[in-house]
Amino acid sequence: MTHTTQLPDRQPARVRNGTPHTAPPPTRQRRRPSSQQWAAWGFLAPVTLYLILFYAYPLYRNIDLSLRHYTVRSFVQGDAPFTGPANYLTVFQDPTFAPALLHTALFTAVCLAFQYAIGLALAVFFNQHFRLSTTLRALFLVPWLLPLIVSASTWSWMLNSDSGIVNAALHAVGIGPVSWLTSPTWSLVSVITANIWIGVPFNLVVLHSGLQSIPTSLYEAAALDGANAWQRFWHLTFPLLRPVSAITLLLGLVYTLKVFDIIWIMTRGGPADSSTTLATWSYQLGFGNAMPAFGPGAAVGNLLVVTALVFGLIYVKVQRKQQAP
Repeated sequence: MTHTTQLPDRQPARVRNGTPHTAPPPTRQRRRPSSQQWAAWGFLAPVTLYLILFYAYPLYRNIDLSLRHYTVRSFVQGDAPFTGPANYLTVFQDPTFAPALLHTALFTAVCLAFQYAIGLALAVFFNQHFRLSTTLRALFLVPWLLPLIVSASTWSWMLNSDSGIVNAALHAVGIGPVSWLTSPTWSLVSVITANIWIGVPFNLVVLHSGLQSIPTSLYEAAALDGANAWQRFWHLTFPLLRPVSAITLLLGLVYTLKVFDIIWIMTRGGPADSSTTLATWSYQLGFGNAMPAFGPGAAVGNLLVVTALVFGLIYVKVQRKQQAP
């Protein structure tokens, strides 16, 4: 008795344009992620979770606050009515908006200019590698390492009208006392001075790191060509330091826009709103009154976020143009 093995039936070939055409092979199954892919997702998961919890969700909540009419009761119960852009219109029509915007612009521009200029000068100075340069550079980091509440309280004591060391020094040279913190003329100058002192070390550290990456052979070649110190700085140091300068100014801008604690501790935005910025005004609206205005306060905060985002996009666009062939 013979056994025959039956072969599976093959589908007949289709004829297309006079030539036989077989059916396409079955599609392959999707490959499972490899161990390296799972490891990559494992490393990304904590960062993604952190960004969602501490950046995306607070930003979403702030946008929601600015688009609803929140009171203390509705803030707890969560039944605030939707008002759309009404809170933003309230902010724009408020008489405090224009002075706060002007103070924010002046505070940011003056602080950035002096912090960068002083930080660059110190970075070039410490780049000479003289004796005790490392020790002195470490001492310049003290204002940056101190808690802001300590720095602001120290400046408040130094600029006190009655017992401050600054007025005592002025009296020693025959100049009368100045109401640094209680005069509308000097209050903004006082907080700007304190913030410049705090921000210079950051500029010093970043710019000094950028100077370390410039080859010394370029300076030697320029010196052989007869270039003096100023020409070497203007034609070598400054252009080669431009990428580092750009990121330093951008980070300084973002930080200075949101400065709150220094101003609040020293002047509380006063007197008569003479040192009020958008950051301090946002806090006053949301938490500084017996009847808090959560919606307008969140709207002012969102204006600061949009401003920082715009400058960040400008920086990215400029960097892409510089890197384009």
